[in-house]
Amino acid sequence: MYIITGASGNTGKRIAKNLLLANKKVTVVSRNIEHIQELIDLGALPAIGDLQDTAFLSALLKEATAAYLLIPPNFQTTDFRKYQFDTADALALAVENSGIKHVVALSSVGAHLEENSGVILGLHYFEQKLKKIKNLNSLAIRAGFFMQNFFGNIQIIKNMNIHGGFPINEDVAFGMIHTNDIADYAVKRMLALDFTGFNHQNLIGQRALSFKEATLVLGNSIGKPELPWVTFTYEDARNGMIGAGLSESLANLYIEFSKSINSGALIEDFHPSTNSVTSTSIEQFATEFAIAYQNS
Repeated sequence: MYIITGASGNTGKRIAKNLLLANKKVTVVSRNIEHIQELIDLGALPAIGDLQDTAFLSALLKEATAAYLLIPPNFQTTDFRKYQFDTADALALAVENSGIKHVVALSSVGAHLEENSGVILGLHYFEQKLKKIKNLNSLAIRAGFFMQNFFGNIQIIKNMNIHGGFPINEDVAFGMIHTNDIADYAVKRMLALDFTGFNHQNLIGQRALSFKEATLVLGNSIGKPELPWVTFTYEDARNGMIGAGLSESLANLYIEFSKSINSGALIEDFHPSTNSVTSTSIEQFATEFAIAYQNS
C-alpha cells in the first residue's frame, strides 16, 4: 500500500494516478472527500483526516510500503511558520510511531539553509526531523520554483498589462520546474525504493531561467510579446499579498524568501546535474499557460 498526502494537489494527484496505473494499492489522504473523488473513482482508497492528527496518520502509515509526505499550503493560518513546524512535528512523529521504512517528502531548493529562507525554513525543519528517525529511508525532493505558480499572475497581466508579484530581480536565474516532473520523479523512486538512510535530490527543471526570460516566453504565448516583468518593491509586494488575502505572517515570509533569492543564498546549492535536470521546458508549459489565460 502506498500512502499519498496532498492527493488533491499538483504533485500528489499525479503520483496517485501513476501508482494506480502501475497496479499498486493506493490510499489518498485529504480533509475533504470531494477533493479526491476522481482518485477514488480510479480505485484509490480514501483516508479523511488532518495531517496534524498524529494518531490518524500513524495508523495509516503502519502497513504502508512507502508514503509521499508534504506540508500542504495553508493561507488561512495567522502564523505560517508555526503551522509548518507543527505539521512537520506531527508527520515525523507519525512516521516514527508507524515504523514505515520508506518516505518521499516534498521539499524545496533552499532547504539546506538554517535561517532567513522565509517559507522554505519549515521544509528545512521537516527534513531535519526525518533525518533523525532511526531505521527510516527517506528522500527529500528539493524542487525548484513551480511553473504552475505563474497561473496566479494571470489577473495581474489582464488588469495591469504587466507580469509581476514576487519582488525578485528580473535577471536572477534559478530553477523553474513543472510539477508533473516532480511527481514523475517521485513515482520512479517510490517504485524502486532504491534509497537508504536520509537523502535529498535537487530537481531544477529543464534549465535555469530568470523571471525576465520566463515572462518573454509566457508573453509570446498569449500574444503579448512586449509583456514586461516588473519587480515590485518589498513593501509594495507585501501590501499586495495582504490585500489579496494572505496573512501578514505569510506575506512576511514570502518577502524573506524573495530577499534570499536576490542575495543568491537560497539558490547557492542548486547546481545542474544529470539527475537534477527534468524534461519539461518553459516553452511547453507556456501552452498550458495560454489555455488558462484564455479561459480565465
